[in-house]
Amino acid sequence: MSKLIKPEGYNALLGTCQTEQGIKLIKDFFQQNLSTELRLRRVTAPLFVLKGLGINDDLNGVERPVTFPIKDLGDAKAEVVHSLAKWKRLTLAEYEVAPGYGIYTDMNAIRADEELDNLHSLYVDQWDWEAVITPAQRTLEFLKDVVRRIYASIRRTEYLTCETYPQIKPFLPEDIHFIHSEDLLQMYPDKTPKEREDAICKEYGAVFVTGIGGKLSDGKKHDGRAPDYDDWSTLAENGKAGLNGDILIWYPVLGRSFELSSMGIRVDRDSLLRQLAIEDKEDRKELFFHKRLLDGKLPLSIGGGIGQSRLCMVMLHKAHIGEIQASIWPDDMREECEKAGMPLI
Repeated sequence: MSKLIKPEGYNALLGTCQTEQGIKLIKDFFQQNLSTELRLRRVTAPLFVLKGLGINDDLNGVERPVTFPIKDLGDAKAEVVHSLAKWKRLTLAEYEVAPGYGIYTDMNAIRADEELDNLHSLYVDQWDWEAVITPAQRTLEFLKDVVRRIYASIRRTEYLTCETYPQIKPFLPEDIHFIHSEDLLQMYPDKTPKEREDAICKEYGAVFVTGIGGKLSDGKKHDGRAPDYDDWSTLAENGKAGLNGDILIWYPVLGRSFELSSMGIRVDRDSLLRQLAIEDKEDRKELFFHKRLLDGKLPLSIGGGIGQSRLCMVMLHKAHIGEIQASIWPDDMREECEKAGMPLI
């Protein structure tokens, strides 16, 4: 229970019924805004994929997917997705989506190894999105432009929420600040990556931290990333790597930084080979997804995931993600949350 944050004097601003109405309002409005802003078409997505094809998201490489046998396929194993990072790129190719357009979907996942707290649940729901880009768009400036457009959609959603429920007051800043994870390390050399995120988010309110996945000057990573979707090893002119990052905000309800999205320009052939070598994962070159990419059969793309329950939590000023979504929680956490005024669904 040491990781549970119990804000002093916390009182939910909306009751149960209003919260459920607010969740629908936010989800409907935001996904329409995201779709329009990035020219995304909605598609249907799988809950599970076949094991051994290299399609599932490996996250940090240590999380175990939920696995089960399929009777009618001779007990072949299926895995519940962690996310759809690689599946979306296969779908862009299958649907022959043109540059400048993309897809989005409701992604539902089970992450059985998640450490449960105010922000982390066994159940993950995201808007997973992916768009086709040109070789000329594989730049940091293009990535920043997409981040600004997503952030604008988040702020429009905040405005609607506050207009609908006047007891909720806006707090997001007008602009989002950009910083490389190496610069963040140099600013706060004595802090952990999480403490650095807290410090920079408290200063600016909304931040996009770039270059996540590769080792920094201290020999450590800011955070882990699988080697086969985001391009975190591309070298820029200033010698810093990374065409990916996280959208973070300062969340006053919990007094900490809060990740809303992980996203980035995806690996091309060269960066895939480089990152597989860095992470000693070159055996993956023989998997279905990786062979398709290396053979030039997948389009260049940019994509990411935006937490649905997390966005609703922020918009409605909730202190625990369990106030937004139904999941499984330890009994002692439920009891502690009930006492702290944040009853879990």
